Amino acid sequence: MTQTSENVTWLTQEAYDQLKAELEYLSGPARAEITEKIQAAREEGDLKENAGYHAAKEEQGKQELRVRQLTQLLQSAKVGEAPAANGVVAPGMVVTIAFDGDPDDTLSFLLASREYASSDIETYSPQSPLGTGVNGKKIGADAEYELPNGKKASVKILDAKPYTG
Repeated sequence: MTQTSENVTWLTQEAYDQLKAELEYLSGPARAEITEKIQAAREEGDLKENAGYHAAKEEQGKQELRVRQLTQLLQSAKVGEAPAANGVVAPGMVVTIAFDGDPDDTLSFLLASREYASSDIETYSPQSPLGTGVNGKKIGADAEYELPNGKKASVKILDAKPYTG
């Protein structure tokens, strides 16, 4: 999981290896494949009306953007351990909060970088207003964060445990 502080991103070894493998694939085999698609579409003739060519160029642009994102992320990455289950909220943890102290109005989410967004649980970045508010707080503590309208909201931290994916 990740934690960003002073533009450093903390990753588990598994996460680092996964992102590095994706970067190597996109920089090598995937780049060659898209180049072949573009060349094949070029050979079909008029580029102005060639949907295959335009689709391949768009795909190439998206792929190159991802390569730049991964390169930047991995350059600032530090490999470390997953957070300890010590009752303190940290990136890489599933956090359960109660809004305004109401035990019936709760939310559980993964505090992590968007690279680790999971389909089974909502993910909040440590830099998000809620993420900033709860990060570093202990179970049982109240945390305050700013809403988009500029008002403050308060939540109670009910639980924080390492994400096991």
